[in-house]
Amino acid sequence: MRKVFQAELHQIGEELIEISQLVSEAIQKANSAFQGADTELAQEVIAADARIDFLQNSLDERAIDILALQGPVASDLRMIVGALRMSASLERMGDLARHVAQLARLRFPANVIPESIRATFDELAELDVDIAAKVTELLETRNLDLSNEINAANARVNELHASVFKAVAAEDWNQNAPTTVDVTLASRYYERFADHGVSVARKVTYLVTGEWQPSAPLN
Repeated sequence: MRKVFQAELHQIGEELIEISQLVSEAIQKANSAFQGADTELAQEVIAADARIDFLQNSLDERAIDILALQGPVASDLRMIVGALRMSASLERMGDLARHVAQLARLRFPANVIPESIRATFDELAELDVDIAAKVTELLETRNLDLSNEINAANARVNELHASVFKAVAAEDWNQNAPTTVDVTLASRYYERFADHGVSVARKVTYLVTGEWQPSAPLN
């Protein structure tokens, strides 16, 4: 029975990694669609999000069954509860990648971001792609140095996010209302994506060390 239980825990870990890999692919494609006004690629991201949702639901059902039938304690219980919370963060990251792709599709054939702040969004995109890749590697290796790197990247994302709002509020901002809304929404999507990556990293740290690092609530 114990071998079956451990196999089920291992399967949950593998499913988390698979979801994270799909999220990493989604944000890469969403960024390409966003930067290049590529509606076909945007549609791929939007359609593929259903797979992330399905896998999250499947993982959560498996974890709840284990909680109900096996009565895990100590580190095993931490693993299962942590997996439930991490799957929710990963699913949300997939949703945010989808939102970025939807903006690209909505504004086609124009680019969403005006030239004046495009470099900021290029960096935001690069950081989110890096965070997604590091989250997957962290789930695979439990190397907590990656958690520190994710936190550092997130700090830079927060700086860029704040700079977008300063730019929009500046006197020389001359974009129309739809563009202004798109810019603020896109910045928010990138910022939230990074925050959820940090949330996953904190939960992996908790699984490895048993020490909880509180964080701000996510949505």
